[in-house]
Amino acid sequence: MPTRFTIAALALLSMISSPPVSADEPAKPLKAGIIGCDTSHVIAFTDALNDPKASGELAGVRVVAAFPGGSKDVEASHSRVDGYVKQLQGKGVEIVPSIDELLKKVDVVLLESVDGRPHLEQVRPVIAAGKPVFIDKPVAASLADALEIYRLAEEHKVPVFSSSSLRFSAGILGLRSNPKIGRVLGCEAHSPCSLEEHHPDLFWYGIHGVETLFTVMGPGCVSVSRTHTADTDVVVGTWKDGRIGTYRGLRKGVQGYGGLVFGEKAIAPIGKYDGYRPLVAEICKFFRTGKPPVSAEETLEIIAFMEAADESKRQGGKVVSIESVMEKARRKE
Repeated sequence: MPTRFTIAALALLSMISSPPVSADEPAKPLKAGIIGCDTSHVIAFTDALNDPKASGELAGVRVVAAFPGGSKDVEASHSRVDGYVKQLQGKGVEIVPSIDELLKKVDVVLLESVDGRPHLEQVRPVIAAGKPVFIDKPVAASLADALEIYRLAEEHKVPVFSSSSLRFSAGILGLRSNPKIGRVLGCEAHSPCSLEEHHPDLFWYGIHGVETLFTVMGPGCVSVSRTHTADTDVVVGTWKDGRIGTYRGLRKGVQGYGGLVFGEKAIAPIGKYDGYRPLVAEICKFFRTGKPPVSAEETLEIIAFMEAADESKRQGGKVVSIESVMEKARRKE
């Protein structure tokens, strides 16, 4: 049985200082491998990284191999694998039959499986091999699995990070410290929130808006309550300093990304989504430095927020503490 550890200890992962490549050495292109070819991200990321005209951070990483993966019981997964595999082959990416074979060919890994359930088992050999890994959203399909992923990363001193691409959009990332807004007193974020039966409700797509909320508010949420209907979810989080952050999940009508930030000096709209390239640049920087741009503590709090929202739904909208779902998940490890 794995030993228990606190969420505070997990924050140490963000300070791992052993980069995969020494800062004193000439930069050499890192060979990247993809696990899971069932999301459009694999094409978007490969196009950005393997572009002969790629510059800056994007010039330092190249996708060379991929393991198809796929989940037979998730239509949005298995229906896409063959098409994306053919596209990757057309771009010169080698398709390999196993994760073990992939790890022999690459320096770093992009775990892209759209289904969060296999992420823990897929990342185990990656961490054991000491390969820095970016895990696309959701980091896992349960809080217990997410805790175990970060425990393994800490144990093996392997850099790991996970994020929605919305976090790094210029109009979102800077709001937490914008002098024109001042100290953030609250935030309302919204996003599409389609559901998938094998995942807790917000894990599948609502995570985009929840990540936006945390990008603006920062960590420190202590309790969550949720109101759920067929078309909408409203999740209210209370932070330890008394601030309130709200996520609205949309399943009917116009479904976009955005929201408002409430500051000491101004109320301002959350900026537009800038696409994948800012995230890909951060992934490349992470691979080079070994330093995650998002702490384990914050990522796990995002997952706990969404799990607490599901628990609140089960309890008819009652307030659920973050600590209670953390403790329950630790018992499952």
